[in-house]
Amino acid sequence: MEGISLAKTALITGASQGLGAAMAKRLAEDGFNIAINCYSEREVENGGTQVAEECRAFGVEAECFICDVSKFELCAEMVKAVKDRFGTIDVLVNNAGITKDGLLVRMSEEQFDAVTNVNYKSVFNMTRHVGAVMMRQKSGRIINVSSVAGVSGNAGQFNYSASKAGIIGMTMTTAKELGPRGITCNAIAPGFINTAMTAVLEDEYKEAIKKQISLRRYGEPEEVAGVVSFLAGKDASYVSGQVIVIDGCLSM
Repeated sequence: MEGISLAKTALITGASQGLGAAMAKRLAEDGFNIAINCYSEREVENGGTQVAEECRAFGVEAECFICDVSKFELCAEMVKAVKDRFGTIDVLVNNAGITKDGLLVRMSEEQFDAVTNVNYKSVFNMTRHVGAVMMRQKSGRIINVSSVAGVSGNAGQFNYSASKAGIIGMTMTTAKELGPRGITCNAIAPGFINTAMTAVLEDEYKEAIKKQISLRRYGEPEEVAGVVSFLAGKDASYVSGQVIVIDGCLSM
């Protein structure tokens, strides 16, 4: 194992692809060492390793950490491993998320539990363990990835919308509780972004949504990562308890 670096460290959950990968690379460009959380060895092989290599190209250290973030004790083990590896955890981005869409009256308990465990409970798990590290440091930035579905709801996504709305409540409470220790907590609420999650949607549906977006296009992962970069940086030192919507004016 390599020695501990003196640079600041960002831990991003669900960072092997999509938004998480874009965030990892942007924060690496900003000078952060990057801890890339992947769900499995397969995710490491199919994306995590490449993301780590692209992060290292910016002259920082980067490493993948396998963990099912819906599991409380596994999160504790990963946080310890990241802290041991890098020395600090200065930024936590709670990005991990899945969808299992369906109308409420047809939704199974398994669909609801799976989505809320990964999207919602993982934020508690990670914030609980990383928050303890940041409290000892008396500094830190926590950025939670919510969604416009959590702000205004979305038909066919009862479980997803509930999980993302819950994240907003946790963000506000975390900001109030940890603020006295120099820790900020904010949420971002992306709209329709060009990722694997939106790529599987029917073309007709995607075109219908695009017409509702004032900018008449989907967002790019790098545009979301830019907001994360701001919240993790020095210019956001007095920003806490906020929800920044990144949706091209879809939800207004």
